[in-house]
Amino acid sequence: MRIAFIGDIVGRPGREMLKTYLPKLKEEHGIEFVIANYENASHGFGLTPKNANELVGFGVDCMTGGNHSWDKKEIESIFETHEILRPHNYPDEVSGTGCKVYEVAGEKLAVLNLMGHYSMPMSDNAFRKARDTVESLHVEGVKNVFIDFHAEATSEKRGMMMLLQGKVTGIIGTHTHVSTDDFQIAQGTAYLTDIGLTGCRDNVIGMDSKVPLKQFLTGMKGHFDIPKKCNKILQMAVMDFSDGKCTSAFKLKQFDNSTCIKTEAWIEE
Repeated sequence: MRIAFIGDIVGRPGREMLKTYLPKLKEEHGIEFVIANYENASHGFGLTPKNANELVGFGVDCMTGGNHSWDKKEIESIFETHEILRPHNYPDEVSGTGCKVYEVAGEKLAVLNLMGHYSMPMSDNAFRKARDTVESLHVEGVKNVFIDFHAEATSEKRGMMMLLQGKVTGIIGTHTHVSTDDFQIAQGTAYLTDIGLTGCRDNVIGMDSKVPLKQFLTGMKGHFDIPKKCNKILQMAVMDFSDGKCTSAFKLKQFDNSTCIKTEAWIEE
C-alpha cells in the first residue's frame, strides 16, 4: 500500500493548499490512503464539522489530532461521524479514540495518534500506551501500523522510534510546525521527527508574526491569528508499506507557485 501523511494543516491557507494540490499529488504518485493532522485546521485552533467535511472532500481519509483537538466544541459531534482520531493516551473517559484500523490495498493498516508530555496537557504515559497498543494490534493480526506522535520535544519523538523500531511501519512527528531533515527507514520503520506545517510558510509557525514578535520582545501574550495573505506550502510524506515494513519513502514540499521538491528517505542498512 502507498499512504501519505500531511502535517499540521493551519487554517484556511492550509486547507486551500489541500484543495489545490492534494488530488493532483494523489494521482501523480499513486497514493491510496491519506492521513492528515487536523488540530489547527479551523482558523489555527481545532476543527469544525464544516472544515472536516472540506478535508474529506479534498481527499483525506483519516484525520489525527493533538493538544488542540478540543478547541472547537463541535468536535464532540463528529468523532462518531468522521474518521477522526484524538491522542490515544488521553484518559479512557474522554470521548473519541486514538486508534483505528483500515483496509488498504488488501492489507490492514492501523493509524495510531499519540501525544507527548513536555509542555502538553496531562495525559497517560505515551510510551506505555504505544507499546501496549502495538502489541495488541499485532495479536489481532495487524502488521502495518502508522503513528502520528504529536509532541514538542525531539527527544520524546526519537525515543518513540527507539522503542518501536522494527515493530511499526511508520512514526512521524507533528506539533512544532517546523520540518526536520531526518527522514529515514530503519529496520522497516519510516521515521521523521516532524513533517512540518501545511499553510503559511513566511510567518511564525503559520501565524501572523505580529503577536509572536510582541511576545518575544515584551513578554506580553496575545491571540495568534492566521494571515489574510501569505506564501503557502503543503508538506507530505509518502510511504510504501507491505507486510509490516516500510520499503520506500519520500517527502514532498509543494509550494503555492507550483514548485515541488522531492526528497528520498535514507535507508539504514
